Amino acid sequence: MHSVEICAGAGGQALGLEQAGFEHVELVEFDAPACATLRCNRPDWQVIEGDVRHYHASHLPGIDLIAGGVPCPPFSHAGKQLGADDERDLFPEALRLIEEARPLALMLENVRGLLDPRFEPYRADLLAQLKALGYEAHWKLLHASDFGVPQLRPRSILVGLRKSVAMHFDWPEPKKIEAPTVGACLHDLMAANGWIGADVWRDRANTIGPTLVGGSKKHGGPDLGPTRARAAWANLGVDGRGLADLAPQEAFIGDPRLTVRMAARIQGFPDEWELSGKKTAAYRQVGNAFPPPVARAVGGKIAAAIELAARSKLKKRA
Repeated sequence: MHSVEICAGAGGQALGLEQAGFEHVELVEFDAPACATLRCNRPDWQVIEGDVRHYHASHLPGIDLIAGGVPCPPFSHAGKQLGADDERDLFPEALRLIEEARPLALMLENVRGLLDPRFEPYRADLLAQLKALGYEAHWKLLHASDFGVPQLRPRSILVGLRKSVAMHFDWPEPKKIEAPTVGACLHDLMAANGWIGADVWRDRANTIGPTLVGGSKKHGGPDLGPTRARAAWANLGVDGRGLADLAPQEAFIGDPRLTVRMAARIQGFPDEWELSGKKTAAYRQVGNAFPPPVARAVGGKIAAAIELAARSKLKKRA
């Protein structure tokens, strides 16, 4: 099965969909360091660096999937929640591409705030437009921790499918095994330089973490978010006022800071996934990413539905 991804970022969703069985035909991303990350990890991917507003999908009619993580600031509680009045709202561009390519399925993710009551008319309008294009679409709130990711990270997921495919789709169920704690997830990285306090820290960081905040280009830098988020990390023994370049040294005293690699692991990226750019640029890629395990879970259900629809069509022909 083949897919196109817009607003691909550091490749969290792309990696998860690859694991679910999709081959990416093209990936569109505006941010140069993120494009470098994609090319570094998957040299065979066709990465188009540029504004999605200038991208067209009419050359890919009937592709299996169009996916993307369109910018979240228009709907984030950390912003002004301007919705359609925010210049960064790219849902209209996603709809344009869906109309051009008419894929079998679509998958778009965003922040939890998009499901707030104030955006009900916005969501309803999107569903109406998709229905007019021949898709059955639904919103679902999924928590990354339900799929093995050691942080809450609730995400609003929009899945739309052609009617022949929709009848075979169901949402993924949470894993029966709890996600690892932050301490268990990061202990080896924290102890990499021989920090004698690593075991004590692991036992303190004994729950999943709060949602990592990426920091937009307009606001924030390489830290773990606003005051409330940093306080939540402090409860786990993590100094959220910035990021570290390296793990704590042997005699380090106090609360350690996360490195970019640690943050990436908390997002569900494999350690071999390289992140391009300086610390701030790399962390923004991580903090804004869609955790690969969640993308894999949803993408796997979409892939299964497409396969079942294809089999059903063959049986009818026979």
